[in-house]
Amino acid sequence: MDSSKYNILRVFALVCFGVIVLRLFFIQIVERKYKSSADSNVLRYEVQYPPRGEIFDRNGEFLAQSREAYDLMAVPRDVLPFDTMLMCSIIGATPESVKAALDKARAFSPRQSSAILKLLPKETKLKLEELSFPGFYLQYRTVRHYPRKIAGNLLGDVGEVNEKILERDLYYRPGDYIGMSGVERSYEEVLRGRKGVRISMVDVHGVHRGSYMNGLYDTLPELGRSITCTVDARLQQLGEELMAGKVGSIVAIEPSTGEILAMVSSPTYNPDDLVGAERGNNYAKLLNNKQLPLFNRAVMSPYPPGSTFKLINGLIGLQEGVLTPGNHYPCYRGYPVGRGVKCHGHASPLPLIDAVQTSCNSYFCYVFRNIVDNKKYGNLNSGLDRWNEYVRSFGFGRRLESDFKDERKGNVPTSQYYDRKYRDNWNSLTIISLSIGQGEMGCTPMQMANLSATVANRGFYYIPHVVKRIGDGDSLSRRFYEPQYTMVDPKHFAPIVEGMFKAVNRPGGTAGVAQIDGIEVCGKTGTAQTPHGKDNSTFLCFAPRNNPKIALSVYVENGGFGATVAAPIASLLVEQYLTGEIRRTDMLNSIKNMHINYPHYAK
Repeated sequence: MDSSKYNILRVFALVCFGVIVLRLFFIQIVERKYKSSADSNVLRYEVQYPPRGEIFDRNGEFLAQSREAYDLMAVPRDVLPFDTMLMCSIIGATPESVKAALDKARAFSPRQSSAILKLLPKETKLKLEELSFPGFYLQYRTVRHYPRKIAGNLLGDVGEVNEKILERDLYYRPGDYIGMSGVERSYEEVLRGRKGVRISMVDVHGVHRGSYMNGLYDTLPELGRSITCTVDARLQQLGEELMAGKVGSIVAIEPSTGEILAMVSSPTYNPDDLVGAERGNNYAKLLNNKQLPLFNRAVMSPYPPGSTFKLINGLIGLQEGVLTPGNHYPCYRGYPVGRGVKCHGHASPLPLIDAVQTSCNSYFCYVFRNIVDNKKYGNLNSGLDRWNEYVRSFGFGRRLESDFKDERKGNVPTSQYYDRKYRDNWNSLTIISLSIGQGEMGCTPMQMANLSATVANRGFYYIPHVVKRIGDGDSLSRRFYEPQYTMVDPKHFAPIVEGMFKAVNRPGGTAGVAQIDGIEVCGKTGTAQTPHGKDNSTFLCFAPRNNPKIALSVYVENGGFGATVAAPIASLLVEQYLTGEIRRTDMLNSIKNMHINYPHYAK
């Protein structure tokens, strides 16, 4: 090789060496991202979960608390051979389940941490910390605890996020928990707080070597904020005891605020059953229960209101001018026109107040037909649609916009619906069952309780809600403080209220069983037909008559007449709330011991 070629080769080698040296200098000294990448191999990012906000009742009693729990985590590549039997004896798992969890974690990522077993109690955590299991560590969490074991459907539950939640909300990561139903779901962003992160250094064996940069890059979790519910825990518990062995719902409201004092869906469940390691098994049992304990009937069941709905038809008739309190209509044990509507025996003819008192079917058939056949509307379609507008102004046929995300609308039929159903061949007799809250009418127990609150307020209501305040007193959505007015003038409510008072407190009234010494209860019974078994028993009331403190609705499937089951339950709840005790112990024990057979739920 001649000298010129040798010199070229030597220069080329020197240039390559120089480039390599410069690149190494750039990588190690100038470009920090490579150092960060190397650091990431020995740094562990641990999510710091804040305690979930606590939930209180209106009197400061705990409804939901958070207690500490721990997830056993593992970084598969750092796991060294360990005493499997010893670990399993501590955590209460089988060797097969631990091996399966590790295999799954390894398949997901050998470098990233994965949960092996979740929600271990503090006692288990202390035992694990006394031993050494390289590659494993414990991550702090909180788990729900419900001290009074009540209001399962109202409070809801907390569960692990699924794929749909992960896709729509970037805040959550696999393994996070979220409110799945009830208050826990509606106020998730308030209750959850905000996650933090702690960066720790670990060696090649997964042994903790302290905080990275003395915690400079750590972020602290923000505690979830507490919630004070509107619910009275004692009233809620009594309601659940009275509804034991029955299917249906109770909703009680404070008329002056719209605050929900009690919300019972029966059958219900112990909210603690949906917490911890047994959550999955318990959830499956509840899901397969034919009586649907997970279904919140209070805001989701579209029941026919029955005779309680007569109050609305009477009010619409008064407002429309087709009815006056002095109008008398006959009753020959029913409405005699068309296919007829049966009625029970009572005096005849009756004025409006007495018709409410005795719950006369015939009377309100006359009223309903006068409303929808009113000639000023030109035709039946327009008359029915005007009736529909009135009914919707009472909160029926639409969501009330409460703070329950699962709230349903119910149903109030329109003329278009009947045109489709009967091919334009129908008249007011075809739909006469709407006069007594039957037929296509459907409403939730909360809507019925809201009707009671609306009559108690003589024409307006506040949107029902279950949260009183957030944290130290933050106000709720503005909509909960604005009165919602019906289309009926307040002056027309007087005869309806008088009829409800007489129904409870005067001879011949259908709700005498709801009478309470010293308290002016105003109520209305309802008996709603159903294709399964006996009629449904329903009752709504408020008390006292003037300046009412409580309004409620009780609905018991297959309970028979309104006065048989629903009215006594409502009366006992009113007595408890207004006096702080129940003196009618015979009635109390009778209702508690009453169990209704539901063969159709077993099919």
